[in-house]
Amino acid sequence: MRFLDTAGKAGYKGRLIDIFTEEGPQQTRIWKLEPAEEVMAKKSSVKKKSGSKAEAPKSSKAAASKAKSTAAKKRSTSSGKSSGSRNVSPEVQIRRIDKELVDLLNQRSDLTLALLQKQEVPREALFDPHADDELWSKLAELNRGPLPDSALRAVFREILSATKQRIKRQRVAYLGPLYSFTHFAALERFGGHADLVAVNTIASVFEEVNRGHTEFGIVPIENSTDGRIVDTLDMFQRLPLKICGELQIAVHHNLLSRSPRSEISEIYSKPQALSQCRDWLSRNMPHADLIEVTSTSTAAQLARDKPGAGAVASRQAALQYDLEIVADNIEDNPNNITRFAVIGDVETKPTGHDRTSILLQITHAPGSLSDALNAFKLNKVNLTWIESFPLRGPESGYLFFLDFEGHENDAKTRKTLNALEKKAVALRVLGSYPRSEPVDG
Repeated sequence: MRFLDTAGKAGYKGRLIDIFTEEGPQQTRIWKLEPAEEVMAKKSSVKKKSGSKAEAPKSSKAAASKAKSTAAKKRSTSSGKSSGSRNVSPEVQIRRIDKELVDLLNQRSDLTLALLQKQEVPREALFDPHADDELWSKLAELNRGPLPDSALRAVFREILSATKQRIKRQRVAYLGPLYSFTHFAALERFGGHADLVAVNTIASVFEEVNRGHTEFGIVPIENSTDGRIVDTLDMFQRLPLKICGELQIAVHHNLLSRSPRSEISEIYSKPQALSQCRDWLSRNMPHADLIEVTSTSTAAQLARDKPGAGAVASRQAALQYDLEIVADNIEDNPNNITRFAVIGDVETKPTGHDRTSILLQITHAPGSLSDALNAFKLNKVNLTWIESFPLRGPESGYLFFLDFEGHENDAKTRKTLNALEKKAVALRVLGSYPRSEPVDG
């Protein structure tokens, strides 16, 4: 690079270049401000006209220069893109990503629909808890944060729920009201696009399914603190319904109110919730009266409307009823889990990770229960739960509710059931279904 004053005018910086005309090269040299790429292009053009003897080496040099220039341009373009993306405002980037997400989520829905419609009986394929649980596990493996697994699961659950309704609207009865833990269980399994029907009692859930008003029902069946849910087990004696799925919800209770803790004089909740928090309440709220109501949602409504009232309920109830969380996670057992049963008439296929539930009646005689249960030991089947109920009517004796690992179509499960049947007065398989893992409620 050189500098030259021309005729007293302002100076110019540029490359010294040869000017060629049709008559050939001139001896004049001038200064001109010119991009390097144009200089290289003109030199290359001149070399092509300079004769065949020098053409080969010059062409080789030009090719090398062109390759270097192309590589430089690529680096510059790549750098420009990177620099450009850094310079784009977050608002613009968000709009672009949102558009891509909307397109991809709709594609995901269309592909899911196509997959469901390829099944032999698409309507039966709509309820596949094992496939859902496998998807949740896969999402957890793929997730590198910062979003928690529960957030991604919620997004995909609603995609599946909305897609399934394109084939058939699913109606599900659950023990209400809204924002109860059973409502949360229904949302977790079926999503918000299913037609969720709240009823007042566990018996009503069974009746809705039995009469065909809904395809499925969700009811609590067992709690790790309080044990069996008597009303649910009793209804299996009354109606010929089956269990086709389960959910385990880690139940966390919270003290909710619009009043400071020191001013709370009454605490409302359903009996099971108060029972699961009895130690915490006796230590921390000894001055407050504990009042039983039909649900945690009803308790939250009372806490909203009544000064000095509190409720034991969920975080979702706090949000819905505009209540403050005075104290969180007040359950006495930090591993407080409620298992919910999905009732219906769908039969699920073996997954290798299943549970079977049965009702068993045996003779009312010494050793009869021990003799019957020996079938589990002989066939190496893990018995996980047993409950007894007095028989209805004048007949003396007991009816037993049993859970054990395995599917009724598994070979050793069939052998166990055959052995039990030989000892039983009556045996009824309530269903085989995939075992679930606890999720936070």
